[in-house]
Amino acid sequence: MNDMKKNALGRGLSSLLNPTETEGQALPVISLSLESIQKGTLQPRKHFPEEDLQELAVSIRERGVLQPILVRASSLGDKKYELIAGERRWRASKIAGLEEIPAIVRSFSDAEALEIGLLENIQRQDLNPIEEAEGYHRLAEEFDHTQESLSRILGKSRSHIANTLRLLTLPKTVQEHLVTGKLSAGHGRSLIGVENPEHIADMIISRRLNVRQAEALAKQKEENVPSSSSSDPEKEILQNQLSDLLGTPIELILKGAGGKIAIPFKNPTELDALIKKFNQLGLKKEENISPEVDFIRAWS
Repeated sequence: MNDMKKNALGRGLSSLLNPTETEGQALPVISLSLESIQKGTLQPRKHFPEEDLQELAVSIRERGVLQPILVRASSLGDKKYELIAGERRWRASKIAGLEEIPAIVRSFSDAEALEIGLLENIQRQDLNPIEEAEGYHRLAEEFDHTQESLSRILGKSRSHIANTLRLLTLPKTVQEHLVTGKLSAGHGRSLIGVENPEHIADMIISRRLNVRQAEALAKQKEENVPSSSSSDPEKEILQNQLSDLLGTPIELILKGAGGKIAIPFKNPTELDALIKKFNQLGLKKEENISPEVDFIRAWS
């Protein structure tokens, strides 16, 4: 890696965006037509939630664009520009009905454009876990950075960077859940190295498990607790029946002739609702005991 690349990244995002430190004087902020600006070809961020863009568009209508975008001259011709930083503001400005947007025009090489795009999104936490992991991977591969140097430059712990990179080892279907937000980075980390992570991911999503519950489920699957294969379908059916009965996800854990039922709740209000549900079911009355409860007793 040449010194220019290393020094550019090592200075961090603020100095790259601040012309004063590199050219001795501040470059002017000018107004550019939105139509003259094209999407950056090196932008690491691929997903821009429509709801977030709409919220930003409302803010822009009321207050305008508070921070200029960063562009470079485009190879498509005169008075054409390529986005380097600020695509979210550019997209929201279009939604808000603006015709122009404040911008700073600078000359950047492809290497510098890639660095800035990655640094802007990573430092501002605008990336989903997979985009962040891919960003770290590109910085390491294309700029020869180690996890230690990335930790120092980006202000992230080395373990965070290492664990984030490991998300790229997950199957593509699981990675897509991380991209769409169905699973968090914590959920994803619990699936690394386990057998059949796609199936466990589907269970986490369907049961709406938190990270701690997901880790417990992944550990249970990894330990491969002995149970007869013929009872597994019954367990799944019963688990779904109990979830429907209580109106909340439950986890049925069977070990030999015993086991336990885990019913998560987030606060006292949810706990009170569960207690009321049990009271309404009238489980103390023998004639009202459901087949599900009889099945549970069969395992005790």
